[in-house]
Amino acid sequence: MLRRFLIKSLAALSACLALGAAAQSNYPNRPITLVVPWGAGGGTDATARIVGTLLEKELGQPVNVVNRTGGNGVVGHSAIATAAPDGYTLGMITVEISMMHWAGLTQLTPKDFTPLALMNIDPAGVTVRADSPYRNLDDLIKAVRANPGKFKASGTGQGGIWHLALAGMLNDLKIDTAAVPWVPSNGAAPAMNDLAAGGIEFVTCSLPEARALIDAGKARPLTIMASQPAALYPNVPTLKAATGSDWAIGAWRGLAGPKGLPADVQAKLGAAFKKIYDSKDYQSFMAGRGFGIIYADARGFEQFMDKGNADMGRVMKSLGLAK
Repeated sequence: MLRRFLIKSLAALSACLALGAAAQSNYPNRPITLVVPWGAGGGTDATARIVGTLLEKELGQPVNVVNRTGGNGVVGHSAIATAAPDGYTLGMITVEISMMHWAGLTQLTPKDFTPLALMNIDPAGVTVRADSPYRNLDDLIKAVRANPGKFKASGTGQGGIWHLALAGMLNDLKIDTAAVPWVPSNGAAPAMNDLAAGGIEFVTCSLPEARALIDAGKARPLTIMASQPAALYPNVPTLKAATGSDWAIGAWRGLAGPKGLPADVQAKLGAAFKKIYDSKDYQSFMAGRGFGIIYADARGFEQFMDKGNADMGRVMKSLGLAK
C-alpha cells in the first residue's frame, strides 16, 4: 500500500511539474503589467507606453501600463521588485534606483531586479543663456575656477540627478563642488525659465528638457556628458572633447523584472525588447521627442547599473547626501 501511495504521489508531482513547465514554455498566456514608477505624461511614462504597445504585438498579449508613484520613485520600484517572479509584472526602472538607497530612502538597489534591457538615456548637458559671454565650456570652467561661489546653477532638486551630474563633473575637474552653489528647482523646466530670466548662470539637465529655449534662441548648450554627441544637437561637444574629462551621466530607463525570473522568460523578453529597440516605430518615436536611445542586453544592463551605482555613491558622499 505504501508503495502504491508513493507511486501515485510521484506521478502527481510529475504531472504538476509538467504542467508548470508547459505553462512556463507557453509564456505569456495572460496579460502583462508594466509598472512605471513616475507619473503619467513624463518621459518615463511616454517611453514605457511605446514599449508596451510594441511588446503587445511581439508577445500577443495585452500589456497594461500602470503608474505607481510616490516616495521619489520608491513606491513604483518596490512594486516591481516585490512582484511574483513569473514575467507577468515587469517595470521600467530608472536612474533613481542607483540613488535612492544612498539617500536612505529605501534598501532597494539594482541587485533586487532581473535586468532585461536598457532602452534609453538622456545625458546631462550644460546650458547657458544665449547672451552669455561664455561661448564654450572651457571659458565657463575657467571663470568658475577664478570666481568660486559666483556662479549659481540649477536643474532639479537638491540631490537630484542633474545636481549629481554637476557635482560629478566638478569633482572630475578637481573643482570644489561648493564653487557652484546649487539652486534647487522642481525640475528642468522651471530651472530653464530661471536661466532665461537671469536668476542663475547655467543649468545642468538633459538637452531634450532644454530644447524649447535652445530652439527659441534663448539658451545655448555648451556640452553633453556622454561619450558620443547627441543626435538632437550633433555639434554640441562631449565633455571629453571640451575638457578631457571622462565623466558621463544621464537619466536612463530600462526594462526589468523581479529578481529570480525564469531563464526562458528572460530570454523571450530579452529578444522581444531587442526587436522593439531596433524597430522603426520605436526609433522614430524616440527621435521625434528628442529622447536619447541606447541599448544593452541583460548582462550589459547589469554592468551599466553596477557602474552607475558606484558613481552615484561616490558623488553623493562628496556632497554629504549619502546616509
